[in-house]
Amino acid sequence: MKVTLTFDNGPTRPVTSQVLDTLGRYGVPATFFPVAQKLRQPGNRTAAERAAAEGHWIGNHTLTHAVQLGDTDDPHLPEREIGEAQEIIGDLASPGRLFRPYGRGGILDRKLLSPVGLTYLQQNAYTCVLWNCVPHDWDQPDRWVDRGLQDVTTRDWSLVVLHDLPTGAVDHLPRFIDGLLELGADIVQDFPPSCVPLRAGRLTLPVDHLLPA
Repeated sequence: MKVTLTFDNGPTRPVTSQVLDTLGRYGVPATFFPVAQKLRQPGNRTAAERAAAEGHWIGNHTLTHAVQLGDTDDPHLPEREIGEAQEIIGDLASPGRLFRPYGRGGILDRKLLSPVGLTYLQQNAYTCVLWNCVPHDWDQPDRWVDRGLQDVTTRDWSLVVLHDLPTGAVDHLPRFIDGLLELGADIVQDFPPSCVPLRAGRLTLPVDHLLPA
């Protein structure tokens, strides 16, 4: 059983630093998908720089995390929400251009992508990283661990979405990692192919179910 850990919606410097301390203590690699406008705050960018320096990958989780690609007809939205975000992330981005769309509660539905957004991702050689395990740490900060541990046992390779936000959820990250290790999980940094419908701009999986009807 494999498990990949990802952290969305940060960075929030004290919380992200706590996450990095925990990951470092266990020697566990992860990927961070920041909301890029938060990187404009020096302390937050410092936390992201530390994450990159310690070998964690940094992706793009939009500029503002406010509008889903498939929930608007604005043809300029991808350039703003993805392109401007990538400019802010700059040389922190690794490996390549990783993009995670805003899922509004972790839901994989027809609002996740848009035709113009998909074209933008393809033309700019992005890798789109989705997920298959959402333990709801953001709204159940004291109850997500057991839910997550149960969920990862249902598949061979889980891509877990967590959040480096000041909810108190990351206080339980050591217990989650301990639980994964007790289950015999191999915690890896790569992503399960089933969660990567677009790799370096090339479609690898059908995405019709993620586009507006």
